[in-house]
Amino acid sequence: MKKIKIAQITWQPDKDSSIPIYQQIVQYIRNNISNGEWPVGTRLPSQRDLARLFKVNRSTITSAIDELTSYGIISGNSGAGTEVISNTWSLFLPPVTDWNKFISAGFFQENNSIVQTINKLEFEPDLIRLGTGEIDPRLFPRKRWQKTLHTLETKITSLGYLEPLGLLALRKSLAKHLNDRGFEIEPDNILITSGSLQALQLISASLLQQDSTVFTEAPTYLKSLHLFQSMGMNLSGIPMDESGLQYWKIPINNGDMKNVLYTIPTNQNPSGITMSQERRLALLKFCLDKQLPIIEDGAYQELCFEGSSPQTLKNLDKNDMVIYLGTASKTLAPGLRIGWVVASKPIVRRLGDVKMQIDYGASSLSQWALSEFIDNGFYDEYLDCLRKELKSRRDRALNSLTKYFSKFATWNVPSGGFYIWLTFKNKIKIEAFFEQAINLGILLNPGDIYDFKHDHSLRLSFAYVTGDEFEASIKKLSEILDK
Repeated sequence: MKKIKIAQITWQPDKDSSIPIYQQIVQYIRNNISNGEWPVGTRLPSQRDLARLFKVNRSTITSAIDELTSYGIISGNSGAGTEVISNTWSLFLPPVTDWNKFISAGFFQENNSIVQTINKLEFEPDLIRLGTGEIDPRLFPRKRWQKTLHTLETKITSLGYLEPLGLLALRKSLAKHLNDRGFEIEPDNILITSGSLQALQLISASLLQQDSTVFTEAPTYLKSLHLFQSMGMNLSGIPMDESGLQYWKIPINNGDMKNVLYTIPTNQNPSGITMSQERRLALLKFCLDKQLPIIEDGAYQELCFEGSSPQTLKNLDKNDMVIYLGTASKTLAPGLRIGWVVASKPIVRRLGDVKMQIDYGASSLSQWALSEFIDNGFYDEYLDCLRKELKSRRDRALNSLTKYFSKFATWNVPSGGFYIWLTFKNKIKIEAFFEQAINLGILLNPGDIYDFKHDHSLRLSFAYVTGDEFEASIKKLSEILDK
């Protein structure tokens, strides 16, 4: 039997170096392979052991292993260890072309290692996703959707490119849907996008200057991305209270036209806070006085559990200050890749022109299907059912937290949306807790990826898991904390 060589590791990365730790590990492993120290067939320790030997988080090891695997240098899995499979051409890839320099100089900044780990592990079928910003696929209205697609069989005669603003039939459907909820718009006030993220990309590429400052809530969903920063803009967090954004703390002078406010006033991501009506009116007056335009993200606007949804800032806006973003990703299905921008006609036309240069339009089939789904009344029926289910899941989640987490943390009680923002009473090592949770089959979203400082918090979601799944996970997590 061939003897298996086990890689011996005595080196540790320099945590004071400007080179990211995972890249130091990548280079260390490459060097040992290229100089013959670790020949083909050498087995590396498991990822857990590598993290211990290098004294780093397991997510850092995951990033390094993923990069080496993508080059074809190593192969394996986290449980059985990893084996060196190439010491020839694969080793030429990074140093000869020096792709890392190109990567670091590219247009978009890379996500931090925890966000990359989350993005990867969300596709692991055995993990309970306790923080994910996605609706449970089991809640998808299959029968209503099947009826919709059956109706489309006789309506769709082609799937060619659509007009720059998107399918007119869908824009008409959305205009009626939104006007029934307080908007005063026409189809030409709407641009169909491939989700809300693309809308933000279009705005940043076509309306904002490179050195602009984007003010936003702290914490905020945007902090988990580098979208605006990649465009040369600054992100500035403004604190919240129970009524929403503390707008008077925005450091801005009158007439400073470089800046913009991004806000999620209803069921905010990740805090779950809904801005009060009084605060909305005061915020609009402040922004009008300061000439500060507003991007309003309405992703969770229609997911309020008690009573009717509050008026959007766009509803209250009489001066075309607000660009409103909507999406089907948080209410129906992210795979549709359909969002919409509501703004003045000149703004919509400008964004539509840029969108045509980028992708020549969102999916034609998705637009036809969503239009039909709205027009036949299925969307409203489904939303009623969805809100009831999400409220039930929220209540179960709150009961589970009260049962198992009362001595460890405090949390908010959201009036809608997906999220509970939980903050630990005592300081804990969030990254270590994140890793321990993964080992128990639970994927968390640490609060640090949304905040401008270390906050010892978690974004918990009750939208993707059942009440039983949430309770079982919270019980396991409480046992980690007890230890």
